[in-house]
Amino acid sequence: MLELRPNCECCDADLPPDSADARICTFECTFCADCTEAILDGICPNCGGELVVRPRRPAAALAKYPASTKRVLKAEGCRRSG
Repeated sequence: MLELRPNCECCDADLPPDSADARICTFECTFCADCTEAILDGICPNCGGELVVRPRRPAAALAKYPASTKRVLKAEGCRRSG
């Protein structure tokens, strides 16, 4: 089950579980749409994988299986890829 991490690893923007702006890779690294497009060119800086829109969990399931509250932030920030 996806963790639904609460923030962008680059800029620390809040990404609530229902956010359409959240992007993830197959390892669930999480970034906002702005950082994904403007800085990362759609590529995860951690694993090199593709960043895609994170699925949204239905409200009923979210009540039973809540999103993660653990924030992950790259201390060095993110740099433009390539």
